[in-house]
Amino acid sequence: MSAPQQPTSEPHSDAVLVELVAQLQVQLDERARQVAEQQKQLTSQRGELEYAQLKIRVLEERLRKQRIERYGKRSETLSDLQLELLDLEPGVSSEEVEAESQREPLPKENGAETSEQRPVDKPRRKHPGRNELPSHLERVEQVIACTAGQCVCGQCGKQTTVIGYEETEVLDVRPAEYFVRIIKR
Repeated sequence: MSAPQQPTSEPHSDAVLVELVAQLQVQLDERARQVAEQQKQLTSQRGELEYAQLKIRVLEERLRKQRIERYGKRSETLSDLQLELLDLEPGVSSEEVEAESQREPLPKENGAETSEQRPVDKPRRKHPGRNELPSHLERVEQVIACTAGQCVCGQCGKQTTVIGYEETEVLDVRPAEYFVRIIKR
């Protein structure tokens, strides 16, 4: 067996290694300086972001306070989305604010409320509907006939007979004359 040969060290190879180590040290120092600068920038940007978020929160609270002052004490129970919707309407009465405060709050934007998330013990209120049109107004009937395809039975092909109408009352106006048009289908 022969022993492994030891590399012979040449005098100029140590100088090359020393120079390479020096170059690597310079590059390492430069990278460390760059990392330190980036960390300073990141810390600064994080501080600016936190300040901006706090400022946004303060401004949102000021806006909510102004809206509550505008719409009265009843509006304190409204969510920010409901207040924003009231703000978009051209003329808002105190009755509308009170009616809106009686409604359940709107779901959040990021997660729509599902039927599983809604509390079971709170029943849904029935919509009050529209008031009937005054009886003193003249009624004008307008009958809209069904199309030829709708007047034929789909099973036997015979002509169908009218068994009733679906009526809709719509407030209409002639120049300086009001009447109720009844549409029967």
